[in-house]
Amino acid sequence: MISLTEENYLKAIFHLANDDNTVTVNELSKFLHVKMPSVNNMMKKFADKKWIIYESYKPLKITDLGKKEAALIVRKHRLTEMFLVEKMNIGWENVHEIAEQLEHVHSELFFDKMDEILNHPKFDPHGEPIPDKHGHIIAQDLQKLSQCTKGDTVVFTAVTSSDDDFLNYLNVKKLELAMRIEVLDIESYDHSMTVKFGHQSATFSKTVTDKILVKYRV
Repeated sequence: MISLTEENYLKAIFHLANDDNTVTVNELSKFLHVKMPSVNNMMKKFADKKWIIYESYKPLKITDLGKKEAALIVRKHRLTEMFLVEKMNIGWENVHEIAEQLEHVHSELFFDKMDEILNHPKFDPHGEPIPDKHGHIIAQDLQKLSQCTKGDTVVFTAVTSSDDDFLNYLNVKKLELAMRIEVLDIESYDHSMTVKFGHQSATFSKTVTDKILVKYRV
């Protein structure tokens, strides 16, 4: 059985891994707020389990088995978030911390039933794809709203942060997933962006537009 600490490391690897499936010990250390020697010791254990390829002074290479184990932890987290929003009517700004606790339940039946009750959702309340029970995940071609240009029309698809202050900010602005966003203007000095969505407009700082993921309408 995978320990709680191992699950936290796996999830961190999932979030930090580059396109070439590598991550450094230093990145893990900073992300988890754990000292480098402790990370190295854990990665040696991961190498013994064939989850990573570990070589001193080189980036860690995540194996297919490691990617699957990491994705299954993320699956539990994102399914839980979706269940809390859809079936318990808890706001998307309040579900992350609860899911952090429930993701460590080891019953596969529990999460399979949750998946069934939700009718097998593909995305969580924050727009992130939910891995299936085999660890497969839908690839999304998204970009930050901050990367858009004046005149672009895009669809709000996901957020990069589950921070409750940020999500509450979007709630106040009444900006919701799946809304169409039209870029009206971009300030050259600080890159703040004036956008239109629904029946209103708002000006967002670059800090905000960096956390909003969008896709172009098809």
